[in-house]
Amino acid sequence: MGISKAQEREYARILYVSERITFKEIAERTGVTEKTIGKWAVADNWDKLRKSLLTTKENQLVHWYNQLEAMNEMIAERDVPVPDSKEADVMSKITSNIQRLETEIGLGEYVEVSRKLLTFIQTIDLSDAKKFKNYIDEFINSKLKNG
Repeated sequence: MGISKAQEREYARILYVSERITFKEIAERTGVTEKTIGKWAVADNWDKLRKSLLTTKENQLVHWYNQLEAMNEMIAERDVPVPDSKEADVMSKITSNIQRLETEIGLGEYVEVSRKLLTFIQTIDLSDAKKFKNYIDEFINSKLKNG
């Protein structure tokens, strides 16, 4: 079973946003035509995404930890430092979000770690980096196919 167009499109978007490479390079790495990549980029406003750099997983975790800390501090200042049922429910949901983010590995994380690895390998041996880029592309494509 091949990967879906939606998966190809997502991988191309991630490459464009995180690696800052050209449509031609994305087309070579994904097997999608450069013209299609360009259409997707315009339709999905990839330039805006690239500029905003999307919210990272780490930023989301910081946000949720800050929310949880603020609630705990507010509750601790009371005469009876016990959360009410609504606060307990919110705290449970925040904790659940934190656990999910800390254990979930998405395509974006694979791409980000791969990009950092390639940058490191380039400093040692450029020809090896070119070989590894092909292996990494195959790995990412296998994750797209198999989840």
